[in-house]
Amino acid sequence: MKRIIALIACASFAAAAGLARADDDIGPDKAVELLNAGAIKPFEQLNAAALASHPDATIGDTELENAYGKYVYEVELRDAAGQEWDVDVDAATGAVLADRKDD
Repeated sequence: MKRIIALIACASFAAAAGLARADDDIGPDKAVELLNAGAIKPFEQLNAAALASHPDATIGDTELENAYGKYVYEVELRDAAGQEWDVDVDAATGAVLADRKDD
C-alpha cells in the first residue's frame, strides 16, 4: 500500500513539475528511485513541511532539484490572501531551508 501511495505521489509530483526542467531538476523516474532508496522523504511529508508555516495555503508547482550537494524540494504556495510563497525543503530531512515571499 505504501508503494502505491508513493507512486501516486510521484506521479502527482511529475504532473506538477511541468515539462520544462533545468539541468539540475530531477525527473519522476529518478525521484521514485530516490524515494525507494530512502534518500528522500515521501512527498506528502515534504508538502506538509512546506505548509507548516502557511496552513491556509494551497500548493502550486513543485520541483525536486539537486542543489548545493543535496536534494531540495521546491514548493510554490498561495495563501488565502493571495500571497505567493516559495518554500525550499531539504528532501532528505524535511527541514525547511527557505521560506520567502514571491514578489
